[in-house]
Amino acid sequence: MATEVGVAVGNSWWHRLTEAVARLRGAGPLDPTGLRLRPARVRQYNGYVSLHFIRGQTQSRMRSDAPDHLLIDYTRTMLAALLWRPRPGRIGIVGLGGGSQVKFLHRHLPQACLQVVENHPGVLALRRAFGIPDDDSRLEVTLDDGARFIAARPARYDLLLVDGYDAHGIPEALSTPAFLQACRDALLPGGVMASNLHGDDPAVYVERLRQAFGAGHVLLVGEAKMSNRIAFAWTGEAPDDDEEGVQAALAALSGGDARRALSPVFGRVALALRRQRTAACAS
Repeated sequence: MATEVGVAVGNSWWHRLTEAVARLRGAGPLDPTGLRLRPARVRQYNGYVSLHFIRGQTQSRMRSDAPDHLLIDYTRTMLAALLWRPRPGRIGIVGLGGGSQVKFLHRHLPQACLQVVENHPGVLALRRAFGIPDDDSRLEVTLDDGARFIAARPARYDLLLVDGYDAHGIPEALSTPAFLQACRDALLPGGVMASNLHGDDPAVYVERLRQAFGAGHVLLVGEAKMSNRIAFAWTGEAPDDDEEGVQAALAALSGGDARRALSPVFGRVALALRRQRTAACAS
């Protein structure tokens, strides 16, 4: 997961140069496609644990005393995808990081099976440092290339969360038209995808989503305190965006603390849906 990195739709010259230098130095592990990665490092301080690829840039952060608490705002907003599918049977997640959403969903959606793909061996090696549960009948974490993993799983997921970042932003392979079309194909009828976009103007990425899902099936929601934006894209009808729909989605969560954590963002995303619907009717 990424909280303080910029979006890079396509590789910049600086990205290519730094990767070339890393290969020459033999630094970091290889991903499943043979790409040299920066080492993953964990830092513990003042009751928090954080994941880093480069100094001064945090990929994921958690409270030591509450590993499944959604500490970062955008991680809660992404889970407003549950408005579309309050009781998902199978959830796909691209990017493990510190596992914030994995831990939350594993605890509060007991009926859901989680299939997670992570391309960084060093991130997987830090799994216990972030309190991520071991694989079981409801959780499977796979080391693989995210684009390859999703393309091999058509018609698999009710809900798909895409939060795959490296030290430079969104990897090119996770922003291509082919990947976004594969994400749509990986969803079951009525399924929904939520993507974390951070930093730069997301217009290119959002336009590719609209091409894959249809212009009326994409919603972009910003974060008041962060530069993240969350893009939702879905295959069926938009969810009920009234109070009854919000409460139905909250009721599917186990535990009052989960409902309290997500109630504000469910309401905010429902409002954004109403506004988008109203604007479409007026045009």
